[in-house]
Amino acid sequence: MKNLRILTLVFAALLIYSFAPETYDANTAWKKVYPKIQKQIKSPVFKKTTYSIADHGAVANDPGFLNDKVINSTIDLCSNSGGGTVLIPKGVWHTGPVVLKSKVNLHIEEGATLLFTSDITKYPTVLTRWEGMDCYNTSPMIYAFGQENIAITGKGTIDGGASRENWWGMMRLAAVPGKELRGRPLLMDWNEKNVPVEKRILGPGDNMRPQLINLYKCKRILIQDVTLIRPACWTIHPLLCENLTVRGVTMKTEGAPNGDGCDPESCKNVLIEGCFFDTGDDCIAIKAGRNNDGRKWNIPSENIIVRDCHMENGHGGVVIGSEISGGYRNLFVENCEMNSPSLDRVIRIKTNNCRGGIIENIYVRNVDVGQCREAVLLIDLTYEPRENCTRDFPPFVRNVYLDRVKCQKSRYGVFITGYEDMKNIHNINLLNCEWSNVSENNRVVGLVEGLTFTNTTINGVQVKL
Repeated sequence: MKNLRILTLVFAALLIYSFAPETYDANTAWKKVYPKIQKQIKSPVFKKTTYSIADHGAVANDPGFLNDKVINSTIDLCSNSGGGTVLIPKGVWHTGPVVLKSKVNLHIEEGATLLFTSDITKYPTVLTRWEGMDCYNTSPMIYAFGQENIAITGKGTIDGGASRENWWGMMRLAAVPGKELRGRPLLMDWNEKNVPVEKRILGPGDNMRPQLINLYKCKRILIQDVTLIRPACWTIHPLLCENLTVRGVTMKTEGAPNGDGCDPESCKNVLIEGCFFDTGDDCIAIKAGRNNDGRKWNIPSENIIVRDCHMENGHGGVVIGSEISGGYRNLFVENCEMNSPSLDRVIRIKTNNCRGGIIENIYVRNVDVGQCREAVLLIDLTYEPRENCTRDFPPFVRNVYLDRVKCQKSRYGVFITGYEDMKNIHNINLLNCEWSNVSENNRVVGLVEGLTFTNTTINGVQVKL
């Protein structure tokens, strides 16, 4: 039986490589693929009509008055009238969940704060994903489903209002032996057993912390200039979206469990530029579904550009995974700055043999790092080793290029964990990199095919393999 399983995995690997899409070296990719992706990213355009919520019955600076009914009815009016801008003017506007509609730009004026209630009874149950698993869960604070030409803009603040006293206390509800499954363990069990999504309803006692912004199956999206703080969970979670621009956004989520900054999941044509991240988890984490759910949809994330961003605290600067069963291709990262003793890694790829999927074509250049805690490049195919799942789906990572990535302090330069019995990591290239004050050099566990260092130094010494 073991030999049959190994033969099956080898055959699957051969099929993957037989039908591999065209790939490029880094120079060709930056010249040929990168401009093509830029041209495909289309931002929304809006009518010049403006609807202020203050003109439709909204009340500022009153914790006893929730404005979500006024905000949502104003959004509906704007959308149904051909579109335009819904204005959140100066002041603190207490609210329940907001539902964004097509042709609407939700504009948070400078000096305005949209502050969400922690009263969970105000949040209906909606279709979403939680850590890559399909479910009906507590509504995100800002939610859109199947909409086109939408935006969240302005120099104001969107405040999830989360803290250890309310949302953050709703952790993932660990499984207890002999007890009925709840929360995340229950959702993972549903995923493993392929329970139909319409039966995956997380009610009181089981519901999971909601995302701050979740845009599901939407097209032509702009999120620009706003400051996002205190999310209950992930901050920006675009899911199955196309043509997304996140520009000039400040995300401060330190202390938030699962407080990722921006997590595009099974999204295509994404630009993240000029943003600031100070997060309680990964700054940017690219996703594509978890285990059975990810393989069922089989929709990769692809064509994502990250540039001119600044990352401070976080588990990783730019991350792929771990919910990445649908795979990923074509990531371009350039001209970013990262620096914090609490930033764990610069580029991180995390997955395991519950996931499967192919992660390929990662191009990174001109990244300056003051310091990170663990590694400049981390590739881990054994992430979450205690996950309860069927482990017949080994992932593949290939075609990774880091060029002119400088780091002044870290534990490792490259830290790779692969498999001892199969080569699932291929063509990893470090070019023109300078890493200083590296305490433990590089670390490679398992089999890697094609790990090359070109004009790359650690502590002033040329790296040779």
